[in-house]
Amino acid sequence: MTNPLSAASTRVGAGLRIGVLALQGDFREHLRAVEAAGAAGVGIRRPKELDGLDGLIIPGGESTAIDKLARAFELAEPLKDRIRDELPVYGSCAGMILLANDIADPATDLAGNPQQTFGGLDITVRRNAFGRQRESFETDLDFKRLDFSATESGVAPVHAVFIRGPWVERVGAGVEVLAQVEPADPEHASHAVALPGTARIVAVRSGHLLATSFHPEVTGEKRVHELFIRMIRGDA
Repeated sequence: MTNPLSAASTRVGAGLRIGVLALQGDFREHLRAVEAAGAAGVGIRRPKELDGLDGLIIPGGESTAIDKLARAFELAEPLKDRIRDELPVYGSCAGMILLANDIADPATDLAGNPQQTFGGLDITVRRNAFGRQRESFETDLDFKRLDFSATESGVAPVHAVFIRGPWVERVGAGVEVLAQVEPADPEHASHAVALPGTARIVAVRSGHLLATSFHPEVTGEKRVHELFIRMIRGDA
């Protein structure tokens, strides 16, 4: 299922320069998504490439690998500085983990040191919360802040793909929950993981930061990227 951009939406990013952290993961898909919205997409691998960006995307992939590579390429501290300086940043899947202030179950290296994050979002996430690769699933989500895409029938749900995705276990006072996976959704969900008792938070926003547990760039769902671009412009 896809939700392609309208003719107006293909111009929403015009004039913007949006970076995608290109150390590991599905950065190419994010570059295509922002370019489809009319923005200039830039792969980011070095600190100097952060200059002049209007926004940044941290893609899905392996959060531990991106963490290590960001430190190896001397990008980690400049990224933290940009986040503190309120550069708009969107993180998907591993990107959500890297934007979180806290990880409930951090991976550790051979010396026992826990993985690091760039931080900025006052949330606690749990890695691989929905299970392993074989337990990947798709479902439809009610997603807030997409009123710009409304038709006479209302706002269509976001079709979300979860691939070893995290969920959010705690949100701070300044964090808005945008979407949740319900405990039981047998009609739409294909996941094998039982979700007893409570919905699982899978999309959040806090000021200039946006994060999702899932991969909109995989399904052709363009509205999450459009929401991010509208955040950059101050329209959302």
